[in-house]
Amino acid sequence: MYRVPVVNKKGKPLMPTKPSRARRWVSEGKAVGKWSDLGVYYVQLTTPPSAEEVQPIAVGVDPGKSYSGVGVQSAKCTLLQLHLILPFGRVKKRMETRAMLRRSRRSRRINRDVPFKQRNHRQCRFDNRKGHKIPPSIKASRQLELRTVTELAAIFPVTAIGYERVRADVDQTKRQRAKSGKGFSPVMVGQNWAISQMEKIAPVYVRHGWQKDGNGTSQLRTQLGLEKDLANKSIAKPETHAVDGVTLACGYFVKYVPFTGRASLHGYTHKGSVNVTPSPFKIITRPGAVKRGKEYGFFRRQLHFEVPDKSGIRKRKGGTITPFGVRIGDWVRSEKAGIVYIGYVGGFTDTKKTQKVSVCDYTWKRIGQFAPSKVELIRRNNGLCVA
Repeated sequence: MYRVPVVNKKGKPLMPTKPSRARRWVSEGKAVGKWSDLGVYYVQLTTPPSAEEVQPIAVGVDPGKSYSGVGVQSAKCTLLQLHLILPFGRVKKRMETRAMLRRSRRSRRINRDVPFKQRNHRQCRFDNRKGHKIPPSIKASRQLELRTVTELAAIFPVTAIGYERVRADVDQTKRQRAKSGKGFSPVMVGQNWAISQMEKIAPVYVRHGWQKDGNGTSQLRTQLGLEKDLANKSIAKPETHAVDGVTLACGYFVKYVPFTGRASLHGYTHKGSVNVTPSPFKIITRPGAVKRGKEYGFFRRQLHFEVPDKSGIRKRKGGTITPFGVRIGDWVRSEKAGIVYIGYVGGFTDTKKTQKVSVCDYTWKRIGQFAPSKVELIRRNNGLCVA
């Protein structure tokens, strides 16, 4: 029971429709087919709609450290499932490299031939100890989730957002500080920031995965008859993380409420109904990857190698612009030996003998090298890779 998102002439999201009806609208000129940044096909009406009433649609977000799951659900069907590959490890590696280079620059600037008090130590320019700071690796992951929810709200009439709050384990000393209000967990601070930002899009209701009273994600998933694969969570499939996103979205329609019956019967039960159906599944990540300790993809403000050679000249490391009209990260269609490949521009070779454009898949694994004349631009880089 697939559904195609629909927006009106001004871009306001309406209720999704059947694919057959969307095709008929496009063929009759009543709508125009478009693609969102998440790779979701939708139609925009060119004529006034017959009605603009919408039914509740919830978005569920299951945040994680390396992977997150997102689901879009209505009372009648599941609309979309997403598997997010978070940039946590990549950003962490970049921050470690930045700290190492910063230490080396400061050590080279200090004159160790003079007494310690006379050395050129840079003084603090401002107080950077403000507290509740989110580490860049955690913030980058939460920003990718926020970007995904923002793109979904642009094509679906999102009524509410379900977010799973995890409990970060800390040691005994930090736990005592947390009770006194003097300590915090960066993971939980990142979650609070993400919830505050998503509340600007739609009301957010929070669920806890560790709860055992029926309100937890695992209990609701069991109630709905959904199965989760816990063997290898790194596999990009609906049963690893997207299933929890769908479960959190279903939490808007199914509530765990108390009841009282005859003969002093009372307790709690799940009340409400929702229909979970097959839906499109997509993998979302950022361009670039880390392979065997070496990073591929974008080099933000890094056009040269970190350490110069003996001559003191820094060699060029690369950039996002190519001499062939495409940029690194652009979504292109390429052809070789009569076979068509679709992927993302990952690099180029421009010498007197060879001119090639490298095309990669969403994991930044190179599909092949193609002649520039055989590479056709589909869409400019938007900071996302979709499979």
